[in-house]
Amino acid sequence: MNQHDLLQKHFRLTPLQLKGLGKLKLKTIDDVLNHFPVRYESSGSMSSTESLVVGDKVTLIGSFTKIEAKKLWKSRRAISEGVFEDGNGRVRVMWFNQPYIASYVKTSVPVRMSGVVGGTTAKPYIANPAVEPVTVQEAIEHTGMFTLVAPDTQTLYAVYPESLGITSLWFRHTIAKIFTTRIQEELPDPIPGAVCDRYHLPHRPVALVWIHTPEKSSDATAARKRFAFEEMFVLQVIRAQERARNIARITYSLKDADTYIEKFMHTLPFAPTGAQRRAIAEIIADLQRPYPMARLLEGDVGSGKTIVAAATSYAVVHANPPGRTSGTLQVAYMAPTEILAQQHFESFIQYFKDLPLNIGIITGSGCRKFPSKSSRDHATPISRAQFLKWVANGEIAVVIGTHALIQKSVQFQNLAYTIVDEQHRFGTAQRHALSQKSTVTPHFLSMTATPIPRTLALTLYGDLDLSILDEQPPGRATIITQIVTDKTREQAYARMRTELALGHQVYVICPRIEEPDPEKMNALQAKSAKAEAKRLQADVFPAITVGLLHGAMTPKEKEDALRDFTRNNTQILVATSVVEVGINVPNATVILIEGASRFGLAQLHQLRGRIMRSSDVPYCFLLADSTSEISVKRLKTLANSSDGFALAEADLKARGAGDLYGDRQWGISDIGMEALQNLKLIQAARVEADTLVAQDTHLIQYVTLREYVDNTTRTLHHE
Repeated sequence: MNQHDLLQKHFRLTPLQLKGLGKLKLKTIDDVLNHFPVRYESSGSMSSTESLVVGDKVTLIGSFTKIEAKKLWKSRRAISEGVFEDGNGRVRVMWFNQPYIASYVKTSVPVRMSGVVGGTTAKPYIANPAVEPVTVQEAIEHTGMFTLVAPDTQTLYAVYPESLGITSLWFRHTIAKIFTTRIQEELPDPIPGAVCDRYHLPHRPVALVWIHTPEKSSDATAARKRFAFEEMFVLQVIRAQERARNIARITYSLKDADTYIEKFMHTLPFAPTGAQRRAIAEIIADLQRPYPMARLLEGDVGSGKTIVAAATSYAVVHANPPGRTSGTLQVAYMAPTEILAQQHFESFIQYFKDLPLNIGIITGSGCRKFPSKSSRDHATPISRAQFLKWVANGEIAVVIGTHALIQKSVQFQNLAYTIVDEQHRFGTAQRHALSQKSTVTPHFLSMTATPIPRTLALTLYGDLDLSILDEQPPGRATIITQIVTDKTREQAYARMRTELALGHQVYVICPRIEEPDPEKMNALQAKSAKAEAKRLQADVFPAITVGLLHGAMTPKEKEDALRDFTRNNTQILVATSVVEVGINVPNATVILIEGASRFGLAQLHQLRGRIMRSSDVPYCFLLADSTSEISVKRLKTLANSSDGFALAEADLKARGAGDLYGDRQWGISDIGMEALQNLKLIQAARVEADTLVAQDTHLIQYVTLREYVDNTTRTLHHE
């Protein structure tokens, strides 16, 4: 047996099992060995069928005399039902939704069965038990009351992520057979032995046995810790190599940036926060180094990241290219949506309107330039060809855009600084393409308004230095967040009427665009933006203008809808989560989020941030469409806190990063998610990775680790 062998080479697999394995993405022996249990169940005390107590967890040794698949009469629910005998009596056994169990559990074969006793004292049964074969000798001795297993000894059963036809029982039997070949002892370990020994981690062969077939819970804990460290260590090696490659690159070194920063600051009508000044100082220090900056600017909603981007951009474009006394360096600012790109363009115009600076925007809808030759106060549409010409000859210093920025036709003369807003919305290839727009590697700043827990930032963005904006600009009012239901919806409408009477505006957020298809059983039964906009206009606020904004609209329709809301031509904007990031309308003071239970906690905080933009008291209403304890608890957590970083940490601890950010898009496994709770483990992995890469950047001496790094890199980059 070889670790790269296909499973069907060594195991008989039915078409149903092959389909189930495909859903779990398991093809080889190695895939199965690295498919780890999600939890462990203990067997319970050894017992016999004549002494069963309802509610107890027990272990019985005997055999099945009958197993058959059937359906319950009323619900038509599929079950497998069997009869188990141990020499002292018999008990009925049921497996729900497992009609295929008879192909794994044979009759008249000695087995050990563990499960919880259900039913009544007169008619007990055991549901969904764990079953494993035992020797004939053990069965004889136990049924003869000479038990080989001490009464208080418990066996741990691994419980795995399953699929149709592939149960935990199948995994236990399959892995037991694999282990009999001792293949695990031949597998190379990506973690150097000295590192394992330093942190008292079991080496990979031992850890594989402990994680799949632990004799005691401490074995399983040690194995899970080892594999969590392994995953974090490999990721940190990748980040360390990226940092090493970055330091080796040549870039523009800006020596007089401080002078221009102060000049820009004096044009602002307000004083920057201490956090903004600190972040600007960190960026300026990076810009003066001989290698490219690689920095992540993380700030909660409304913390003022755009000011930091504008100030540092102003310093960059006023530096001369090397060897020249005239001309300008250039800045590229990439945003994930046209709405956000347009908003950044308008913000930069406001910041630079009194300063001699050309700004351009390129999106799928067209190109514009500020200032217009005919009017110093306005931007003007220009042809794409003219825009590209002015970017290529350096006449446009700051270029803002969407994905259009990375098209081959967009060429810069001296691109020195790239800014990517909401980095997690772009792929690695897209960010790399932007950095290749110049023969000299530009400085790189990533910005995000999504609060990221420290452990996640160290893992995902370990190649970037971190700046944090942890202060809100002065004068912002504290938000009031309330949970409402359909029965108390009128409370939200009453507040909306009050704010509208004061001349303020309102957001209403819906989880979907269209009404659900009644023919589809699994369709999301939630409020749709289109239907809700019509209902609010016709039945609830007939005297108020209601607008609509969603992702299926054309770019021009989105721009028109947003412009109307920004100018207060529409007072209520019904939208999907397309408004989640960056939309800035200070006059909006109320947001009602329909189906709030369906959004991630960080996403809810982002949506709530749309109304945290002025000194007027903002009101957020969370309409809960789920009354489950977990759902209500999450919404209460949001209602009781306005600190995005604290919310991110709480949600990570309770639900995991995949739930926190919408889906598991980070390339981190479930066991890796467990590591995100352990800051010391991640810091240790980073220290060891940095030390190793400093000594051997290309991992020449660490062949197995290099293979793991290459495989993980391909996974992260979706190659």
